[in-house]
Amino acid sequence: MGCRLILNSFLLVLFSSFCLNARVGSSGSVVFLEGSSGKYLRNQPLDSDGERTPISVPEVTGVASVLLGFAPDSSLAIESSSKLNNILTPDPFGRPHAVLLLEVSGLDDVDYSKLQVQTVLKDKLVGSKALMHLPGEEVLVTKIEESLDGECNSACLDKEFTYLSNLLEGSYSGSVATNDGKLALPLASGGALYLHVAKEAELHFASSLAALVRGINIGVEFHGDLAGTSFNPAELITGRFTGFKALIEEHGNSEILQQGVEIFQTTISKLFEILNRSYEGKIVGVLIYNKESGMVEVTSSARISRWLEETSTSTDNSTIASEVKLVRRSLAWITGIILLISTLIGVCMLMNMPLTRDTLLYSNVKLD
Repeated sequence: MGCRLILNSFLLVLFSSFCLNARVGSSGSVVFLEGSSGKYLRNQPLDSDGERTPISVPEVTGVASVLLGFAPDSSLAIESSSKLNNILTPDPFGRPHAVLLLEVSGLDDVDYSKLQVQTVLKDKLVGSKALMHLPGEEVLVTKIEESLDGECNSACLDKEFTYLSNLLEGSYSGSVATNDGKLALPLASGGALYLHVAKEAELHFASSLAALVRGINIGVEFHGDLAGTSFNPAELITGRFTGFKALIEEHGNSEILQQGVEIFQTTISKLFEILNRSYEGKIVGVLIYNKESGMVEVTSSARISRWLEETSTSTDNSTIASEVKLVRRSLAWITGIILLISTLIGVCMLMNMPLTRDTLLYSNVKLD
């Protein structure tokens, strides 16, 4: 009887532990970035233990939805709504309607103090995966590819690596085709990180960085295309960075991993500066750090091609209207000039007309 009681107690504890792990899931961290405006985020108050209250993955997606101008998931509890209020400013009409949502796989925590961004908020992340559904007709979603080494040829990779090195004030030599390409990226702490394309893990890390840079640039281009039109959708730039997982599998927690983290933070700082300048401060960054991947799944029925087609049509209509206006203005000026010249010629001819009987009659002069 005693053994059965002990066995039942053990099974109960094991089951409770399993349920708790299923409910909590893996842990990580989330970092919120904002420019110098400081209009969208506020400092989250500390709890009684002097630490920030952990935030779940569904709550993070809820914050992103509110920043885009949409209501969060109705399944969020009252406690979750309170957490959202502690993170976001209370102005419901002061939302940026643009968010960078990036999931960083392989790491659960970083030293965010090295990020060169005006406003940085960090919270502990708990919970499992979350689905973020957005209304397709009101939001433009730009996807960031995880890597370029699978879809980009050697010439394309050389071009992207050269651009990446210029952005980070480094250098790129060699070529992917000859398998001797090498990236030299300077570190803020001194020295440099050297990435060789001949090594698969380092190639994947460099390719992930290049994909991140290209994805951000594509989002900036889309924003510029929409800026001159009547369309004003919310904009979400989202993706997953998997470069750290490759470095960890190859090198473990070594010096090259720490250097990679520093390069990643420098890249994020420069890219967010570009976003902040292009969006005039109306954008917020959300970085989710977790050792697992696929924590957030974004679904939307928005079609980028449709937005671009409508933008192109609007641009064509604007060009046609400008051309018609130019033609009409040109015709008006030409007609006015012709009338002015004709009037001057007529006046000159009248002034030089000889005084004869016929000319006087033509001039309506009464003759005695």
